[in-house]
Formats: sequence, C-alpha cells, structure tokens
Amino acid sequence: MTIFADFIVKYDPVGIDPSHRFMPPGTEHWFGADVVGRDVYTRVIYGGRVSLLVGFMVAIFVTVAGLFIGLVSGYTPKLDLVIQRIMDALMSFPTLLLALALIAMLGGSVWNVIAVITIVDTPRMVRIVRSAVLSVREQQYVDAARGIGAPVQRILFLHIAPNTMAPVIVQATYFFAAAILTEASLSFLGLGIPPEDPSWGNILALGRKYLQQAFWIAFFPGLILTINVLAMNLVGDGLRDALDPKLSRSS
Repeated sequence: MTIFADFIVKYDPVGIDPSHRFMPPGTEHWFGADVVGRDVYTRVIYGGRVSLLVGFMVAIFVTVAGLFIGLVSGYTPKLDLVIQRIMDALMSFPTLLLALALIAMLGGSVWNVIAVITIVDTPRMVRIVRSAVLSVREQQYVDAARGIGAPVQRILFLHIAPNTMAPVIVQATYFFAAAILTEASLSFLGLGIPPEDPSWGNILALGRKYLQQAFWIAFFPGLILTINVLAMNLVGDGLRDALDPKLSRSS
C-alpha cells in the first residue's frame, strides 16, 4: 500500500487543517486527525514508506556485510581473532544505547538511521555466518577444492557461501523486523527520522503526548507497526521450517 500512497490517499501527509484538530476516526478521517489537523491514516501510509525502507535496506546491508565478513572470519583463522574481537566490542554495548550514541553523532536522517542500525546489527549476522562456515569448511567437497588448488575466493563464494545461505536468509527477515523496531525507537526518542518526514516512530512520539485526549494518534501507527513486525517474524519462521527439513520433521 505504501508504494501506491499517492493514489490511495486524498490528504497531504504534512498538510495542516486546524479546523480538524483532534477529529476522531470517522468517514472523513479513517484514523482520525492529530493535534494540528493532519490526517493520521495518510501519515501512517506515508510513514510506512520510511519505516519499511529502513527495514529493507538494513536487511540488505546487514546480509551483504555479514556474509562477507563472516566468510572471511570463519575461513581465515589468522583474521578470525581480530574480526571477532571487533564484533565482541560492538556487541558489548546494548543495541539501542549504541544506536542512540551513533545517531547523536551523525544526526537524524533516513540514511543515517539505516547506517547506524546496519553497524549495530552486522556483528550478529557475522556470528551466524561464521558459525555456518566453521561447520562447512571441513566438508569433503571443500577439502577436494583445496586439494586441486582452487583459489580461496572460489572456495568461499562457490563452495561455502551457497551452503550458508539458509540461515542467512531466515535471519535477514528477523533483521528486517528488528530494524523497523529500532527505527521506531530512535524516532520515538526524537533522534531518528526528522519530524517533517513521517515515520511510524515519530507519529507514535507525537501521539504519546495526547493519549488521553486523542488516543488514535498513537494507537493506529502502533497497531500497524506491531502487525508488520509480527508478519515478518512469521515469514522468518516459515522460511526456517522450509529451509531446514530436519527442523520441520522434528516438529
């Protein structure tokens, strides 16, 4: 729906109409209006563009970075120690606290939020890929490739990487959902997406001030956020069952 926002909504997401201030949900404003008369439904739809973009881009960047670093770390013992100490250092901080510190230094914007969440989440993907590589690199077909003198790059990307993709794909869906939540948390705290660009997080941040007076400002973006995160987690569970036959049979 967010892709076709320009065709399915009739209000401007930043258009102000004081006469509709705090108008409750109804036929004119399906999700009601906020403190300055902006249509909440329109802002939720346009906010979905930002929040889903963050989730999608973070999932891609974390997957690519985590796959590359994890392959190198798992296959190269000399580099493994250095890489893992760096990952340990990043993971020693609480996720949200590290994200808050980085976004405070870089400033709030869509791409800065994407970069910060990518930095925070990549170590976890590196760990997942590294674990998969450690179990694959001793297989006979990898030994055979080494025995015939295949280059390291060929072994990594042709023989090892394809056999680590199942857990990577599954985890990418979870990182997608986690990125949406992290963006919402940063925006809710006023350090994420700027207020002029609606996102589910900054709509929630505005709505919390008027929960008793106009609960719908926070309720609807919160509901949509919850549904999307739950849906992505269910997709991840489905992919895990489909890509791991042993797990499917045991359940």
